[in-house]
Amino acid sequence: MKKFHNIFITVILTTFILVLSIFAWVKPTDEFSLTERRPLAKLPELSFNTLVSGSFMKNFENYTLDQFPLREFFRTVKAQTETRIFNKKANNDIIEKNGYITKIEYPLNEESIDNAAKKINNVYEKHLKDTDANVYFSIIPDKNYYLIGNDKNYLSLDYNKLVTDITEKTSCMKYVDIFSELSTDSYYKTDSHWRQEKILPVAKKIAGEMGVQLNSQYKELSPDKSVYGVYYGQYAIKSVMPDSLTVLSNEHTQNAKVIDYQNQQEIPVYNLSEAEGRDFYEAFLGGPLSLVTIENENATTDRELVIFRDSFGSSLAPLFIEGYKKITLVDIRYIHPNMLSQFIEFNNQDVLFIYSTSVLNNSETLK
Repeated sequence: MKKFHNIFITVILTTFILVLSIFAWVKPTDEFSLTERRPLAKLPELSFNTLVSGSFMKNFENYTLDQFPLREFFRTVKAQTETRIFNKKANNDIIEKNGYITKIEYPLNEESIDNAAKKINNVYEKHLKDTDANVYFSIIPDKNYYLIGNDKNYLSLDYNKLVTDITEKTSCMKYVDIFSELSTDSYYKTDSHWRQEKILPVAKKIAGEMGVQLNSQYKELSPDKSVYGVYYGQYAIKSVMPDSLTVLSNEHTQNAKVIDYQNQQEIPVYNLSEAEGRDFYEAFLGGPLSLVTIENENATTDRELVIFRDSFGSSLAPLFIEGYKKITLVDIRYIHPNMLSQFIEFNNQDVLFIYSTSVLNNSETLK
């Protein structure tokens, strides 16, 4: 009986491995992982040079890991095992706490903070120093600041040091502190970004510092579809409910003219159909574009605003449309600052540098 049991188990395992292996070779190559929001590895080229250098085997290993059959199922099994059985706090450096999913940002990278300050100061020295521009700087805290706080069970950035270090290095700009205008529910449960409907206090505080009053009322618009943030797929455990997307609309956002210079086309302030794409945050001003202008002939002032920003700025900028005749958004992750004089004549604008702590702590993408 024991011999028959061993034979049965061996046959089952051998069959499973054989079927899985055949499936792995005949299934079409997946180009992109929607849950992880990244391209998947492709079958590497087999040649004498790639074999001798060892690059073939290295890339082939990455290929087999990315193209493994039932990969999403096994990712979930692994995550469930590590967090539910072995009680690990994080899976892929991502944690779940109080109904939110977030990625641990640790430790504070002082070299990155210094690099970010140098990049920002380079823009100031090259384009703003000898102008009448009014220059401001603000930092967007990631949601860990509110979600984790002083919880010693989780690693967390030293936010006070981050703010102190970079504001000291950008002392040529007026710092606008927005930490007190936000809370945990200002952010999506499954994504890193803040929710536009929760950041009106942030927009009003920054505008107030620049001498502009924002008084418009907004109508909330939401597509009839749940959205899934970047952490939802990376965490691989579907224990948190998906988010909903809400945008704030009024006559100013509806009538503004928006030009995407990266793709040479006019775009809407909001495109709710993007909620069904790879990144729902592209619903706001087309997402992470290098250079965008917004013109509002019905603005309450004739003033101009230039925003140096990361992706968080896509949802913040529309809230300034009421108070500025022209707004220019610049993302120096995708356009070199040396090119800006071809598109912007810097003189007496309001200029806002606003970056999230995650970008400042990983500033290698800034040019």
